[in-house]
Amino acid sequence: MNYKGIKNKIEHDEGLLGWIFILPAILIIVAIIFYPILRTLWLSLTSYSLAYPWRNKFVGLDNYLDFFSSAKFWATIGRTAYFTFISTGLEIILGIAIAMLINMHLKGWRFLRTIVLIPWAVPTVVNAIIWKWIYNAEYGALNGLLQSLHIIDKYQSWLSVPWRAMNMVILADIWKCTPFIVLMISASLATMPEELYEAGEIDGTSRWQSFKYITLPLLKPAIMVSLVIRTVEAFKAFDIIYVLTNGGPANGTQIISYMTYLESFSFLNMGRGSALSFIVSIFILILAIIYIKILYTEDGV
Repeated sequence: MNYKGIKNKIEHDEGLLGWIFILPAILIIVAIIFYPILRTLWLSLTSYSLAYPWRNKFVGLDNYLDFFSSAKFWATIGRTAYFTFISTGLEIILGIAIAMLINMHLKGWRFLRTIVLIPWAVPTVVNAIIWKWIYNAEYGALNGLLQSLHIIDKYQSWLSVPWRAMNMVILADIWKCTPFIVLMISASLATMPEELYEAGEIDGTSRWQSFKYITLPLLKPAIMVSLVIRTVEAFKAFDIIYVLTNGGPANGTQIISYMTYLESFSFLNMGRGSALSFIVSIFILILAIIYIKILYTEDGV
């Protein structure tokens, strides 16, 4: 066997050995990721119900078509979009503002940086329980604070009106998740070159011009990554809704993830619940693609 043949055999053996080493990881991935996905996809094409498993039959795309032709489904999508974009948008704005304030290194900035992290460290369920107590109509801290400031003259039931309850849930979500945006933006601000700001000062730029033409363009990658992550998380939010309102009142805070939970575990319609979970995945994938396209445009990063 010549040198070339020996070399090819060694490369072949090394490649085979590499596949042997990664085979356990591939099997684990298939077992815990791909199989559940394929199983859920199959269930979404059936009428499977835990209450009547013997009536299970293949229905094709009927589950999907039923949802897409349902006014209740589109109302839920509307509430989900409202919750997602309002909470995410306000978190981005507040996150940038707080991060800029910390980056200015004013007196007490270390204390501010520390307390900002507290909401992010609180588990989401605990956060929801805290806000449920704050919003309590009889002894809630929010009512007590507003009444002591003479903003309201009697205690309010913050979670009894659909539109108000949704905004209260958004407020709780903002309190919890804004610190994540602060961390992302602060990390980006720490890496910005001082030379650009020094050149701007020489040219006589104002603080607002420096922010608009130097800081904001350089923050674009961090903002877009934060936006993608928070949009995906907000779109599939469940625990904060479950603890605070249970989707009420009058389905006023029922978003798509909670609707999926109801179909699957309250009504025991695993087929319809699986279809909803795939619809949620499709919407999240579309949003992620849109954001990534925006991030990597020619005039972007």
